[in-house]
Amino acid sequence: MEEEKRNRGESLRKYILSQIEKRGPLPFSQFMEWCLYHPEYGYYQSKGVTIGEQGDYYTSPSVSPLFGHLIAKQLFQMAEILGGENFDLVEMGGGRGFLCEDILDWAEKTSPAFYQHLRYHLIETSSPFLKEQRERSSEREGRVFWIDPKMFEEGKVQIQGCFLSNELVDAFPVHRVILDQGKLKEIYVTQRDGQFAEQWGELSDPRIASYFHSMDITLQEGQKAEVNLLALEWMESVARCLQRGFALTIDYGYLAEELYAPHRREGTLLCYFQHEASENPYERLGEQDITSHVNFTSLIRKGEEVGLRFTGLVPQYRFLIGLGILEQIETLGKKITELEGLKLRLSLKHLIEPEMGMGEVFKVLVQHKGMDQSQLDGLRDLGSISWPASGEGDRRLQ
Repeated sequence: MEEEKRNRGESLRKYILSQIEKRGPLPFSQFMEWCLYHPEYGYYQSKGVTIGEQGDYYTSPSVSPLFGHLIAKQLFQMAEILGGENFDLVEMGGGRGFLCEDILDWAEKTSPAFYQHLRYHLIETSSPFLKEQRERSSEREGRVFWIDPKMFEEGKVQIQGCFLSNELVDAFPVHRVILDQGKLKEIYVTQRDGQFAEQWGELSDPRIASYFHSMDITLQEGQKAEVNLLALEWMESVARCLQRGFALTIDYGYLAEELYAPHRREGTLLCYFQHEASENPYERLGEQDITSHVNFTSLIRKGEEVGLRFTGLVPQYRFLIGLGILEQIETLGKKITELEGLKLRLSLKHLIEPEMGMGEVFKVLVQHKGMDQSQLDGLRDLGSISWPASGEGDRRLQ
């Protein structure tokens, strides 16, 4: 397996270098797209991509099925608000299918009526993930369906329900820029003596300049940043396909003012390989994940432009606590041994710990269309919250 990965990585390196030779320096977005999504050598097309303890990174569904159960609880409330005969749920970038499995398990066991009206659609571009999703959902024929990504991009899908994504937008290829001598320039990938190198040049897309102007963001001299134009196109596609209902976006990132703050001089681009993070995208080609933090301001503003009204934005820990994760932990703790209960609390603490886990940097954005503003449990005001005792006393979450 390791030799196969190295061979794939070398093939990808040669391919990109050949494209630089033919076309000249490439916008970083093109380099990142090939590293992640090249149909033969890209990271997400590799059979070796795994999520969880044995993989390169964790996602919330890989930490505990309780995450999916709480998402299902929120979807159930959305379905009640919408009414109607069926509730279409479209999950984009569903990975190995854990979230789909956990949501359907909760619905089937907790609300059979909701389960009968729930139609679960997946949109997936990774062949290995698509294969695993089909295998994992093989016993739910007539409940789980797959949508051609091109149909979604062209707006040929029409649903009433919810578009759901978990850690999708952070993996969209991004343009990288730098403020050099007072002028915004784009970072291009070139080569020197057969090795990848960077150089600055004119902006490859006029939307990059307007991206910052529209949010009144000015970078500091020498500051680097990422621009996710594909996220805006994705938001437009969601709005075209959603007739009535919600868009639920879970990812890590910040509002623009914080994302592009002066102290982030190098931007937020990160690479993940076997749970180790690095800032070097030019090594382990096709073997490591490449991500950047999401600009939630841009998603909110683009949503408003295309008909998706702002419902709410909260840190993940507040969203999960609003849906009852603390009560769930307490209930589960009564049914297992003290040691099992401690392990449970430690694993779930990763989901909601504001400072060290996924709880604060991960955000939950909810938008709605074709309906009035709704009060959702995951967005409710919580006041003062207590973490269940784990032998060291309660931790207060404010």
